[in-house]
Amino acid sequence: MNAPWKPGMTATRDPFAAFICDEPTLDIVRAMAINMGWPPEKCSKGGLRNAVQSLSITASPNILLVDLSESGDPLNDINALAEVCEPGTVVIAMGQVNDVRLYRDLIASGLHDYLLKPVGPDQIRDTILNAQAMLNAPKPGEVVTERAHVGIMVIGTRGGVGASTVATSLAWQLSKNAGRMTALLDLDLHFGTGALTMDLEPGRGLTDAIDNPSRIDGLFIERAMIKANDKLSILSAEAPISSPLITDGTAFFQLQEEFRHAFENTVVDLPRQMLIDYPHLVAETNIAVLVTELTLASARDAIRLLAWLKSNAPAARVLVVANKVQPAALEISRADFETTIERKIDFLIPADPKTAAQAAKLGQPFCEAGKSTKAGAVMKTLTDRCLGLVEEEAAAEKDAGGAKKSLLGKFGDFKSLLPSKPAKLAKTAKK
Repeated sequence: MNAPWKPGMTATRDPFAAFICDEPTLDIVRAMAINMGWPPEKCSKGGLRNAVQSLSITASPNILLVDLSESGDPLNDINALAEVCEPGTVVIAMGQVNDVRLYRDLIASGLHDYLLKPVGPDQIRDTILNAQAMLNAPKPGEVVTERAHVGIMVIGTRGGVGASTVATSLAWQLSKNAGRMTALLDLDLHFGTGALTMDLEPGRGLTDAIDNPSRIDGLFIERAMIKANDKLSILSAEAPISSPLITDGTAFFQLQEEFRHAFENTVVDLPRQMLIDYPHLVAETNIAVLVTELTLASARDAIRLLAWLKSNAPAARVLVVANKVQPAALEISRADFETTIERKIDFLIPADPKTAAQAAKLGQPFCEAGKSTKAGAVMKTLTDRCLGLVEEEAAAEKDAGGAKKSLLGKFGDFKSLLPSKPAKLAKTAKK
């Protein structure tokens, strides 16, 4: 019943209709309808059966209030209503059964709310107003899509391996090429280059968040972050060297929570030393990108970081990226490096100092300045891989949970969702 909203679909419908079993409740609902400016004659005597009969020959209203008091099996009987109800109708049910399991099942089936009788005027009015707010939320012409949130941590095995270059390139491509709302969080408070890479002033947003974690909410995020493009926002800092980082990590946790609600992607440029004090930073990570060089020191630290990630972020998909690779001047060969860390390198990004210098001069991410280079192509492939991994997980979760979904969980087309038995019940009801 609470099907995806489509522009213009509510314009030709009645705003409200109700089917109530008892006179006292019907009087309350009619009075509420009059106060809302709706015709009281749309509030009728009778419960679920009357609703099915009426809606089988008339258009569904925007909001439907139906009484289940006379229904012996609400969950089964509601399927008949689903067959005659049109997509976009917000359905509110009321009844006399005080059962938490029934309430949960009805809500899971697609009902907006279930009210326990007897109900008062204020309770009905508040529920109707909530339903109206839900109906009015989407804007005309807006296409609403649900995509899995991508949480990516980029960690360098050593300073100078280019983890920040990879992080900014990932964030840029996710926003620019994939068209996803993206947040870049640069957690190197004193020497971060996330904003500098894109020729932006970092502002005080991140330091303010750390100093006052209680202020972090959606409005704070909107004001504190700086825009790199239409879909990419950055939270960075240039804290004075004389100001040490003093925090219990609450601010970082809250920032990540807000990002999950406000963005489709979060890319965190995470200095490796922060893993020691704030291990919870990787708890909700989908993908951990470990950036390394083919050196002995990087091999040692890659082993340690891989083991740490396995213990502290077991659900994260780890990608090893070897950066600044110069085949003619390798300290350790790729084969020896992979043998040492006991796993394959996922991506090799060739050294390209010319593109790096050009990117710095233009104030652009490396991937943007080097679109046509081999290194830029690898960056794009890395971005595609990150998106592919999350989409695979989302598809697997959807398949695993498909058997548990109620028949009313999706309402693009009722008749295609319902089994034959409820259809027979609906035909009987029409007679």
